[in-house]
Amino acid sequence: MSKASNRPKPIFLPSLIAFLAVLISLSAQAQSAVPAYPVKPIKLIAPVAAGGGLDNIARAVAEKLSRSLGQTVVVENMGGGGGAIASQATAKAPADGYTLMIAYVGTHGTNPAVRKLPYDAIKDFTPIGMIGATPNVLIINPELPINNFKEFVDYAKKNPAKLSYGSAGPGTLTHLGMEQLKLAAGIFMVHVPYRGVGPAYTDLLAGQTQAMFPTLFAALPYINTNRVRGLALTGAKRSPAAPSIPTFKELGYNGFDGQQWYGLVGPANLPPAIVTKLNVELNKVLALPDFSEKMTSEAMTLMPMTPPQFTNYIKEDIARWAKVAKDRHIEID
Repeated sequence: MSKASNRPKPIFLPSLIAFLAVLISLSAQAQSAVPAYPVKPIKLIAPVAAGGGLDNIARAVAEKLSRSLGQTVVVENMGGGGGAIASQATAKAPADGYTLMIAYVGTHGTNPAVRKLPYDAIKDFTPIGMIGATPNVLIINPELPINNFKEFVDYAKKNPAKLSYGSAGPGTLTHLGMEQLKLAAGIFMVHVPYRGVGPAYTDLLAGQTQAMFPTLFAALPYINTNRVRGLALTGAKRSPAAPSIPTFKELGYNGFDGQQWYGLVGPANLPPAIVTKLNVELNKVLALPDFSEKMTSEAMTLMPMTPPQFTNYIKEDIARWAKVAKDRHIEID
């Protein structure tokens, strides 16, 4: 065999160039096959009637996302069933990123813990990101001879038949939060459920009930005008909106982390690229000074999270209220 036959065969440059051209063409085609997002308006479902805190949050988020995404984000109010109607509609929507919802502690926290729902709060949704939370506050009618939380517990223990508390309804945060407190403090109060927080406030102010566990945002106008007295807050630290009210943790009561929280979710199996894009844009919104100022004025602490962090938060919140319901033997059909 000749030496020439052992030499490696040359690679012809024209063939290599042609091969590379094919690869580049295929790559471009693959990229073009991934649709841009968003290319049409996005529907953001608010699981409440128009007006109120959640609706205001939905509209503020929609306005900012519309600008950053370059597409209109339209808020659609869908009240009823404690958020179940809106949640079911969102869960059944196409997983294409054009139907989203403002989830909150009712749809993805307390209700899943105590009710049989037409949706699964974990399996039927894709958590995108947290927006923020406002703490709950223990308030009392100021006619009671009570000035602080310790006096409240002492009074409740000495007068077990004299205290009742109102809630926005069975299974709501205003109900479960107070039941958690009753268990932790070893006190008794009669639960008086109402159809919404408005009537509950009416009777508290009139002295028909003596205590309540609403959100700080809803309670602030009454606290600031001395129509109710705030005794303790949930959450890890005091709220700038009510710096004189201590947290339960400060008072020696751990585990009072439940808050009225809000976040962004979509149907299950949203494409990861869309989830990432929405999460990034949402967290940009939370960082805007004017948005932050607006939410702070409503006693909300902004809580940017990654999708996995938000997923874990939802699971932990459901577990928290499921334990309270089990410990207090609360079952709601």
